[in-house]
Amino acid sequence: MRFMEISRKHRLFSTLAAIAMAAAMAVSCTAQSAQDPNKPNPALETVTLKAGDVELIAEVADTEMERNRGLMFRKTLADGKGMLFVFESDQKVSFWMKNTSLPLSLGFLGKDGSILQILDLTPFSLDPRPSERSVRYAIEVPQGWFARAGLNIGDRFEIPPLK
Repeated sequence: MRFMEISRKHRLFSTLAAIAMAAAMAVSCTAQSAQDPNKPNPALETVTLKAGDVELIAEVADTEMERNRGLMFRKTLADGKGMLFVFESDQKVSFWMKNTSLPLSLGFLGKDGSILQILDLTPFSLDPRPSERSVRYAIEVPQGWFARAGLNIGDRFEIPPLK
């Protein structure tokens, strides 16, 4: 009887250990996927940006890793959606299209949300596309979205409080 009791406890312990190990591996794989520079950013927090009557739902890339990966490896990006790149301070920045198959437009914004510059980006291009002046934010959207939305240089997005 004592042997069966130990055996059952051993099986229970082994089962619990296997479940714990599987859970740890799943968390580890998820963390590695989030950090793997050869995979898309996991779904990021979104905010709704408004410029007059125009709304844009934007994923927020506010860490260096998220900004560096941006929209790389993404297959689609719907009109009215984009990615907001948040920088810690005003600075001149440069974007490229490494590993990015989507044709995009890029808007550089000042700290007040004003559009300072709009560029069209070529898929997979490694040519740097710099901001002409210091910016606090950048927005990537499907190519031509700014024009379709009726937004131009000088228009201003309301940037909600970010974490």
